Amino acid sequence: MRIVVLDSFAADQGDSDWPDLRALGDVTLFPRAPTDNQRLVEACQGAEALITNKEPVTAALIGSLPALRYIGVSATGTNIVAVEAARARGIAVTNVPGYSTESVAQLVFALILELGLDVARHSRAVKEGHWARTPDFCFFLRPLPELAGKTLVIIGQGAIGSAVARIGAAFGMTVIAAASPGRSTPGRMPLHEALPLGDVVTLHCPLTADTAAMVNESFLRLLRPTALLINTSRGGLVDEADLVRALAAGQLAGVGLDVLGTEPPGPDHPLTDPRAPWAARVVVTPHIGWGTVEARARLRGQVADNLRAFVAGKILNRIV
Repeated sequence: MRIVVLDSFAADQGDSDWPDLRALGDVTLFPRAPTDNQRLVEACQGAEALITNKEPVTAALIGSLPALRYIGVSATGTNIVAVEAARARGIAVTNVPGYSTESVAQLVFALILELGLDVARHSRAVKEGHWARTPDFCFFLRPLPELAGKTLVIIGQGAIGSAVARIGAAFGMTVIAAASPGRSTPGRMPLHEALPLGDVVTLHCPLTADTAAMVNESFLRLLRPTALLINTSRGGLVDEADLVRALAAGQLAGVGLDVLGTEPPGPDHPLTDPRAPWAARVVVTPHIGWGTVEARARLRGQVADNLRAFVAGKILNRIV
């Protein structure tokens, strides 16, 4: 079987040759997919299996690959695959759910703690000699909050949201599960009631027509001015222009983002501008939540397991 991995670097960071996948056939790894469409089609010719992380597998690409029988997404979301075109051809499509649950939940609290305790700025001040010059045994750059007793509002109670709830409870936080837009799950507090209660509001719902740009002016207006907003889910959940306006108006104590609407962002993105008046209240990480060493190893192993099951005539993590 000829197997082509279209964009391997995100999942392996150059530290793995995908041995489990190589056990299943002749593997060609592209750290990053060819940017020219013709070269991309040529690179994939003869492939019976395509593996992709973020490189789109379009209907046109599917139509140009007569040998193709399988598309494996090395991620959870499958919106980068023309699923209906695959279905029409009888091509199997799989994904990898749940591999990064603990890693993303871990980053949520890394962002919360950084925004709350300003660890990096305190460390920088120490290294710049501030502690050596102070007359006291300690110094504080600003008032520091304690998580115990604070209210954590979680929007989206899938695997990651549930893990965040578990960790929040361990910190002594009051956890509120809020209803996602377009959902009416029993036991979820309506969003308009939950948001004003939150000291921390964290997003863990999928990007859908109902949730796109859900964090907009009206959403932000419901938040406490001292609230922290965390997004490790999808950048499209946030109307970034509305968020910038809220920050400029002094709303929110802090914002922690691991995702943006366009990735990578442009060099002049207002949320990554270190000179912006709100820069000290915004922490942006480059979509790292999913990518711990352990999570990426699980991902690569599951990609191989999915294909192995397909070859054996079994169904595992099949979308189509």
